[in-house]
Amino acid sequence: MSFSQNHISSYKDIKHRCSYRTQEQSSKQMEGVRNQQVILKDYVNGFPKESDMLLKTSSITPFKLPQGSNAVLVKNLHLSCDPYMRGRMSKNQGSYVDSFTPGSPIVGYGVSKVVDSGHSNFKKDDLTWGGTGWEEYSFIPNPDTLFKIQDTDVPLSYYTGILGMPGMTAYIGFHEICAPKKGEYVFVSAASGAVGQLVGQFAKLTGCYVVGSAGTKEKVELLKNKFGFDEAFNYKEEHDLNAALKRYFPQGIDIYFENVGGKMLEAVLLNMRLNGRISVCGMISQYNLEEGEGVKNLFCLINQRIRMQGFIAVDHYHLYSKYVEMVIPLIKEGKICYVEDIAEGLESAPAALVGLFSGKNVGKQVVVVARE
Repeated sequence: MSFSQNHISSYKDIKHRCSYRTQEQSSKQMEGVRNQQVILKDYVNGFPKESDMLLKTSSITPFKLPQGSNAVLVKNLHLSCDPYMRGRMSKNQGSYVDSFTPGSPIVGYGVSKVVDSGHSNFKKDDLTWGGTGWEEYSFIPNPDTLFKIQDTDVPLSYYTGILGMPGMTAYIGFHEICAPKKGEYVFVSAASGAVGQLVGQFAKLTGCYVVGSAGTKEKVELLKNKFGFDEAFNYKEEHDLNAALKRYFPQGIDIYFENVGGKMLEAVLLNMRLNGRISVCGMISQYNLEEGEGVKNLFCLINQRIRMQGFIAVDHYHLYSKYVEMVIPLIKEGKICYVEDIAEGLESAPAALVGLFSGKNVGKQVVVVARE
């Protein structure tokens, strides 16, 4: 399952495709409902700024799906800020996900409550996670991009993170692609983020030795004291990343979970062990560059017989139920923890998203639009 701008539509779009219900609608429905939205003003070059987005208030009238619609109308509760969204803010070609449309609401992952449904799989008051708009209410013409939330004994916001796309990313990249073995040496970059914190804990539960890198002293302490990493270091304080990795991995690295790219990847390649594995889910150091950096030391892939594989979580959503069966008991038993950085209100969303690219967030960045 994947989603794009086309999966999130305005009411006007749906109105043209479907016939109206009868004119006998309640006065409340006819009055309409306010819908605050986060709009992308124009395509972005370089580092994104809050001013690249604006808050706009419109209204939905009538507040009801047209007759014959297969869509759902949802009230958004939690929105997910994810690094991959930076690429969607630029006009790009050949990417696995569409660019945002300037003048329209940003779209991403979120947790929502169904207000009205024309789809047989969803009914009023169902809770869902999946693709939605950065707005108070969204019409979703293709509800096949949504997962119905079954377990509500955990925080709903977890479905933007550990129980959503980032959790699946950590699980697929570490367990399915890297196939870890007890006693192996694991390195995780951007280790305190939404994905990295989980990879480190999955590795410890597997019996691996784990080191993570992060960008502040606070995050380094979090990795060691909260998430149980064996060691961690602040990459900003290391003048020689190759030397730093040799200090923490004198015997080399078996598994590298790649979130950063650039100079970090170059250093890791020099420190990989024979038959090492690298899973690549992101390269945040490259997202704001007008021209990406080349990577040196690729000859190590041959010398050390390294397997390096990029992947996208949506290609593996057929394994979601398997993942949930594994991770929910670990959450409830306190064997795994998840740290979130909560921003309150839709008006805080632009700053929260932009903050990802300067490392302001500690843990998974979530925007709370409304609380149940």
